[in-house]
Amino acid sequence: MNTKSQPRPVALVIHGGAGVIERDMLGAEDERAIHADLGKALDAGHAVLDRGGSALDAVEAAVRALEDSPRFNAGHGAVFDADGRHELDASVMEGHTRRAGAVAGVTSIRNPVSLARAVMEHSPHVLLVGAGAKDFADTRSDIEQVPNAYFDTPHRRRELEQAQARERADADAAENLKGKYFGTVGAVALDADGHIATATSTGGMTNKRWGRVGDTPLVGAGTWADERCGISGTGWGEFFIRCAVAHDIAARVAYRGDTLQAATDAVILGAVPDLGGDGGAIALDRDGNIVMSFNTSGMYRGWVRPDGTRGTAIFRE
Repeated sequence: MNTKSQPRPVALVIHGGAGVIERDMLGAEDERAIHADLGKALDAGHAVLDRGGSALDAVEAAVRALEDSPRFNAGHGAVFDADGRHELDASVMEGHTRRAGAVAGVTSIRNPVSLARAVMEHSPHVLLVGAGAKDFADTRSDIEQVPNAYFDTPHRRRELEQAQARERADADAAENLKGKYFGTVGAVALDADGHIATATSTGGMTNKRWGRVGDTPLVGAGTWADERCGISGTGWGEFFIRCAVAHDIAARVAYRGDTLQAATDAVILGAVPDLGGDGGAIALDRDGNIVMSFNTSGMYRGWVRPDGTRGTAIFRE
């Protein structure tokens, strides 16, 4: 009699950012390319899970694929800050150990998600910022560094020019940021051992200044994983910080017994917009339940469920 336990089903969910995404403003070619790049990220992450790899390896692989695409606000597609440069943030968290690593304000790291993982695994710290994160990266031969101009893309340059033109025309434009961004990428995975991991990466907000950092590298705000579930957020980071979005969702599951769907909807469709913010979140629990909740007109997203069914989407279905 074979008493060896069978591997548990695996699952993966990803996002490429939430925001005001109108169907009539997204051309058919761009839409196809976005679906294709979401599919590549799913392929990268699920291939890890399919061969018995860890959830942590899977989310890093998926997010690296999203960072390498020019179509999302992370890595190569990062937005410009007010000085015409790029400052990137990322974090990772492993649920069953509660290990976490993050970086903020990095300017020369091709894949910030991998540096965040290195912080978790090869330093005594959780969050490294700016020049210090660069100094740490210099000690790691496996971390690829690039000129800041590597992150330049023409459409992000146009977004900066448009944002600065609005700001010159309207002094309140700098304060009213709702809907004026497409932010963040992320992934949550469940592996065959029943472990969950989460990774999130972003270029922040177009025209940001003063070293602004949002929720992405803040454990509990934009990223969370524990033994029950994992969450990655995308949206107006100031409100995700104020609401401790990722941890609040997990706490509602842990302490109130809410379903993952109910917990995520309560925060994303309730707490965040009640304060004036917007955005979305993906979440995945240890039973393989996937949630993709957002209060904007669209969220780039993709999934592979435990039964193997998969898909990608942009708008509300």
